[in-house]
Amino acid sequence: MAKRIIVTGGSGYAGRHIVAFLLDQGHEILNLDLVPLPEPLAQRVHSMKVDLSDGGQVFSALSSHFKLTQPFHEPLMTPADAVIHLAGYPRNMLAPDSETFKINVVSTHNVLEAACKLGIKKVILASSICVYGVTYAEGDVDFPSFPVDEEVDTNPMDVYSIAKVCAEKVGRGYARKYGIDVYALRIGAVICPEDYATLFKEYVNNPSDWKVHGWSYTDARDLGQMCHLCVAVDGLGFQVFNATNDQNTTTLETTELLRRECPNTLFTREMLPREAPMSNRKIKDLLGFSQRHSWRDYYAA
Repeated sequence: MAKRIIVTGGSGYAGRHIVAFLLDQGHEILNLDLVPLPEPLAQRVHSMKVDLSDGGQVFSALSSHFKLTQPFHEPLMTPADAVIHLAGYPRNMLAPDSETFKINVVSTHNVLEAACKLGIKKVILASSICVYGVTYAEGDVDFPSFPVDEEVDTNPMDVYSIAKVCAEKVGRGYARKYGIDVYALRIGAVICPEDYATLFKEYVNNPSDWKVHGWSYTDARDLGQMCHLCVAVDGLGFQVFNATNDQNTTTLETTELLRRECPNTLFTREMLPREAPMSNRKIKDLLGFSQRHSWRDYYAA
């Protein structure tokens, strides 16, 4: 069923692929960002410039029309069906730590607060596999166990990842208070179609360098499917999902890779031969995700 979805940060690196996928499913999109979408998406989606750190702007934007028409004739005075919150600083050191924390946490709070008080029943949050504490650690640290599933402790030491943990906690509290669905997607290293010819050469040729990504990745188009499934599946309350693709990013079998690179890390179950260390079993089981874009279909050695 087609839904009316507000996307924050839809103009970004991953956001434009997510928006494109959602449009292909028949959804209507309003994009809240500081810059418009690129063509040809700009012809299909209205973008509104919004400072998400300003609660008043967020409340106004989330109660906006989706299209500029004369007169307005879309469903009037009707809340959106869902908000997908992607916006924020996507990593450390794009701004001082204090600013990264403030913007990423406050914007998430503002989106949840406005959505709940406007009667929007579904909010999807962009979290990150960085919450597991390895990507931006102070020095080399190991994952607590393999596979890395949603039950593994989240204990990061960098401000970007700490802000993501805080955002998840805010989402959990609002889901409990208002009885809505809040799904947090712990997204891996996002791979857009053009990246298979560049970044994947590094993944394949230098696997020891990529513990920081958990030898896992997220295809931007498959991330669009995950967002669509989050919108489609109701009634799960607060949930976190590893939003990653199926396979590890090397030519090695997963157990061989992990025992070589992390010999002191325990396994909590047997892993499939090529299974990504960042396990996506939960999003498959609860939302029905099925990978469409394997790196092996695009990578040229």
